[in-house]
Amino acid sequence: MNPSRIADYLDHMLEAAQQACVYVEGLSKQEFKDDKRTQQAVILNLIIIGEEATKLLKDDEAFANQHPQIPWRSMKGMRNRIAHGYFEINLDTVWDTIQTALPGLIKQLPGIRQGLQ
Repeated sequence: MNPSRIADYLDHMLEAAQQACVYVEGLSKQEFKDDKRTQQAVILNLIIIGEEATKLLKDDEAFANQHPQIPWRSMKGMRNRIAHGYFEINLDTVWDTIQTALPGLIKQLPGIRQGLQ
């Protein structure tokens, strides 16, 4: 797999995670649940993260397996559930993802990307 393509996937994931966090900055959970526009913006970024994780798993599963601390398959699964409407989007799950999973992802991705060079 081309390392620059993996770098692109990681960059897109990082940018989307950062955007999602910016969108909810200063909001309470209830304010988020009351704000359809912010919900949609955040959900779009979660789909982007999952889409990039899906591409990475498809193109270079060995790379993903070298970084088991990143929940690649969970991100792919969340994207599929959101994009295909397998369930009504659970805003509690979205909120928890933004508050707990994304900050960790934002911290981890730059180091993984640096390891490509």
